[in-house]
Amino acid sequence: MLSPMLYALSGTLFTFVMTAAGAACVFCFKDRPQAKLTKLSLGAAAGIMLAAAVWSLLLPAMEEAAALGLAPELPAAGGFILGVGFLMLLDSLTPHLHLNAAVPEGPHTALSRAALLFLAVTIHNIPEGMAVGISCAAAAGSNLEAGPSFAVALGMGLQNVPEGAAVTLPLMAAGVKRAKAFGLGVLSGLAEPAAAVLTVLAAAGFSSILPWLLAFAAGAMLYVVVEELIPEARLGEHSNAGALAVLGGFVLMMSLDSILS
Repeated sequence: MLSPMLYALSGTLFTFVMTAAGAACVFCFKDRPQAKLTKLSLGAAAGIMLAAAVWSLLLPAMEEAAALGLAPELPAAGGFILGVGFLMLLDSLTPHLHLNAAVPEGPHTALSRAALLFLAVTIHNIPEGMAVGISCAAAAGSNLEAGPSFAVALGMGLQNVPEGAAVTLPLMAAGVKRAKAFGLGVLSGLAEPAAAVLTVLAAAGFSSILPWLLAFAAGAMLYVVVEELIPEARLGEHSNAGALAVLGGFVLMMSLDSILS
């Protein structure tokens, strides 16, 4: 049986490969994709992450807390709040530029638009890596079933394909050469295995904090969903399509978790 670290790395390696596959779309398109396609992709990603946070992270966090003799609501709520706070802090301390935004967020910087877009996607990938890493580690080293970890790895991998394209294609449209845009897209995906390793190391030998870490990853992911993905999926026209994409992604992830559990 794989150790928690190897299990987590195997899960995030899959999501990294899917990010690279999405980034390779830069070699297939001449121009940036239509706004409607981007909205649908962002909406589906939001729905997948929303369902993963509930079924693959928060519910397992409460199950693990109960198995440890803890009150389930304390680590679930406490870890969730800490995860939200962590992403809010990271968001405020890191200069970045969201897709379709005209003004960068975070501290003032002289970084290029390409670098700011890269940082935005990298921030986005950190909670995803935490989610995959800690869910895989929990399944490998605790009483939890492996199904939710498979589901969250598969769900994050699926939404990483349009996410990889979402960072490389705007870079190309901004004048970055295709090869460099692809390299930046792939590099942003490395945040996931890195975040997974750090999260598993934090949990190593401390099973009592595992529920907190599961909920922490859920809070961090939902911050990204609420602060970034859902608003971007509903900008301008095609708002109904964006909303339906969110709901479709939610149903897909919920179904994956049910089938694989």
